[in-house]
Amino acid sequence: MKQHGEIAFSCYQCDRKVPVDTLKSTCICGGLWNIDYRPPKFHLSLIDTQCWNIFRYRAFMPIEGETWQQISLGEGMTPIISLNENVKMKMDYFMPTLSFKDRGAAVMIAHAKKIGIESVVQDSSGNAGNSVAAYSGKAGIACEIFVPEGTSQQKISMIQSHGAKVRIVPGNRDRCADACRKKVKEAEVHYASHVYNPFFFEGTKTYIYEVYEQLGRIPETIFIPLGNGTLFIGVVKALKEFIESEAIKEMPKIIAVQSENCAPIYRATITKEKEAILLNPTSTLAEGIAIGAPMRGKEILASIYHHKIEVVTAPEHRILEARNALAKKGIYVEHTTAATYAAYLKYIEINGPLKDCLIPMCGAGLKSDKHQKF
Repeated sequence: MKQHGEIAFSCYQCDRKVPVDTLKSTCICGGLWNIDYRPPKFHLSLIDTQCWNIFRYRAFMPIEGETWQQISLGEGMTPIISLNENVKMKMDYFMPTLSFKDRGAAVMIAHAKKIGIESVVQDSSGNAGNSVAAYSGKAGIACEIFVPEGTSQQKISMIQSHGAKVRIVPGNRDRCADACRKKVKEAEVHYASHVYNPFFFEGTKTYIYEVYEQLGRIPETIFIPLGNGTLFIGVVKALKEFIESEAIKEMPKIIAVQSENCAPIYRATITKEKEAILLNPTSTLAEGIAIGAPMRGKEILASIYHHKIEVVTAPEHRILEARNALAKKGIYVEHTTAATYAAYLKYIEINGPLKDCLIPMCGAGLKSDKHQKF
């Protein structure tokens, strides 16, 4: 593993290494890239406390130069609130584009700008596309976002407002991804994928860096929504870095949440499969985690087994109930975020209360197209 300042892409499948300025979205073997990099040991003194965005943690990130200063929109630094005596919530919808995806997009697009990328494409259920569109706009990079049919008009309008083109693809989220990757291959455009590009996870790992700085500790239990795994991978990466730095002694209890109607990772864990059990998702309100064929499924499952992470499903019939309950407390989130809270409520009903629990509030309710009476 390379030390700070010496970074490379490393293929998860064959371990081939290439410079991080490659324009190839995958290894020649078809494997996805990870970053061959080890940050310095964590210490609070290395945080740039005069920097009011996620790049205050850049000492622990594989970024070079000052390009990030041209890209940041003030992402990160989101508050942690107490819902009750047992539950804290990190308000990650307090972001420039109203979702946690801004963490990853800021780092990924800063890297793209640094290596001279002028045009990008990406596929998304909406939130990641909106983030990539916004940061591409800030960077002066042309952008086209592929979204599946059924994506809320609010999300589409936000993407277009940043100057990006939107292509609506018939079918589900996985077909949308296939259509985008086909264009990447045929047109040889840069794939700014929040799933393929490991710089995205260097952004989402700041979720944990902020939690530790804000609380002075890591909560005993952390819930994480799990679709493509962008937050999941970032959280696990950060916690491993904290353990290696001896900032914490052991992993907290991690509970990953899938949609009841789309749970390829959950199904795989039942029989200890090494690969996700691919499926065609049925309709779910939790569109943000409705990923039937997660491209990093093998990597995610390896982490789940190694760190003894629990995977649960959110009951579909309780998502609106959970969303309404949060709204009554002043917390207005979209349905995918409400699904994580629904899973938490189901979990404590079965297993009893969790005394020190953190749940991410990932996306703002205004981005949803599903309306109901409160």
